[in-house]
Amino acid sequence: MSSNVMGSDRRPVLVVTPEFKADAPRRLAELRARGPIHRVRGGSGLDLWMVVSYSEARAALTHPALLKDPSPAEEALREVNYTGHKPTVGIGGNMLTSDPPDHTRLRRLVAGAFTPRHVQGLAPRIQQIADDLLDAMARQREVDLVEAYTAPLPLTVICEMLGVPQGERRNFRAWTRALLGSSSDTQRAGARNLSEYLADLIERKRAESTDDLLSALITVHSAEDGRLSRTELISTGLLLVVGGHDTTVNLLGNAMLALLQRPDQADLLRARPELIGGAVEEFLRYDAPLEQTTLRYAAEDLELGGRQILRGDVVMVMLASASRDAPQPDGDDPDVLDVARANARHLAFGHGIHHCLGAPLARMEAVIGISSLLRRFSDLRPVMPLEEVPRISVGPVRGPRSLLVRLGDG
Repeated sequence: MSSNVMGSDRRPVLVVTPEFKADAPRRLAELRARGPIHRVRGGSGLDLWMVVSYSEARAALTHPALLKDPSPAEEALREVNYTGHKPTVGIGGNMLTSDPPDHTRLRRLVAGAFTPRHVQGLAPRIQQIADDLLDAMARQREVDLVEAYTAPLPLTVICEMLGVPQGERRNFRAWTRALLGSSSDTQRAGARNLSEYLADLIERKRAESTDDLLSALITVHSAEDGRLSRTELISTGLLLVVGGHDTTVNLLGNAMLALLQRPDQADLLRARPELIGGAVEEFLRYDAPLEQTTLRYAAEDLELGGRQILRGDVVMVMLASASRDAPQPDGDDPDVLDVARANARHLAFGHGIHHCLGAPLARMEAVIGISSLLRRFSDLRPVMPLEEVPRISVGPVRGPRSLLVRLGDG
């Protein structure tokens, strides 16, 4: 450890509250101006390091001593009765909460379903789902974009990939919201409901296999070499349900909210539809749907952003802050939305070995979902003042809870 490490003061500089989350872009900008990493107290009472700058975020996401294994931090976690790290069925046992070699094994088993080539093959079906939802919207004068479009589009896609029967999907949205909720009890309830459903569905598919991703994972679980335990099978299914749609729900919601705030940018996309691919990267940079990573734990003493991180310390990377801080090739103002920005840099999907496996699918859904909506309705108008749009107030994701709009010509 270097003798000139700065910042030995380990007192929290702030407490992360719902009020902080409600005003996150401004609060995080203030923190970045003060330094790349800060000691804060989370809503659970756990003291941790919050990484807010782009360069330090990239370093933290690839640091070999910052692991998903909470063992080095058990004492600190017990002091505040923090239970979110415990690997219960449906929460642990998946690639998001694992380190190599388990992470490598688990990721490899599902990676084939999310390659750009495979996702490209899903484009016609994603387009059909979007068109069906837009047809239903066209019969109304006012709609909640979240409930009518940005939520059901990615949820339908991932449920079809996993082979969830259509009549059994109605509770998934509520369960995933609970899993990402504010309290440990709420999170466990959401995990339990999803896990119990998936366990039952797995047994049915074991008896009668179908052509879907979950059936393929069941085959792997049943292999003689035991490459996937029962807990891992259920937890991986749960991760695919949550990670396979919730990020995209908020990517779509944030994008449409931004375009309602900047109708000139919506008009530009209508006039130049070829910009949509780059625009999706800009939406991810400007208002990242996943504000923060899951926690990492220091397996040894290390330095990060001029701070001394001790073994057992907890580190959280603020992806939304790092993305807004990312240096842009064009050098334009990072606080301005520009759908024509070329090669927008961001960390919305993470970095390193835990880079989001579903990123190609999320991008495809966003390209089709946003462009189809703008093409179908030429004049979307908010029903209420945009500063009054209710946003998600707890948990790691960022997006509107509802987004009421009046439809133009369809």
